[in-house]
Amino acid sequence: MNHYETVFILTPVLSDAQMKEAVEKFTKVLTDNGATIVNEENWGLRKLAYPIQKKSTGFYTLVEFDAAPQTIKKLEVAYRRDERVLRFLTFRLDKYAAEYAAKRRSLKASKANAPKEEVKED
Repeated sequence: MNHYETVFILTPVLSDAQMKEAVEKFTKVLTDNGATIVNEENWGLRKLAYPIQKKSTGFYTLVEFDAAPQTIKKLEVAYRRDERVLRFLTFRLDKYAAEYAAKRRSLKASKANAPKEEVKED
């Protein structure tokens, strides 16, 4: 099993429910083919670097997972068949990138669990 990361951009005309359904569809393709989801991040609606299909924004999503190499072909076929996907990129992480991703996840988790400081106005 290799460690992979995929980022895909969905069309901006989707509602939140439709966007979440599309993300669930792709994570289901992964889990149905024996992959284990390590991390999933919704980056939200962001501006594209250049227009794609006359659209200047898109919903970005990152998914980290462990899978066999055959699973990637099935995932990318699912991306190509879905008209909601503007762009996608899937790549295998080497040991250094995997360590960095783990540090990034733990740092993000510690920031989320840290208590908020109260601001006192004098």
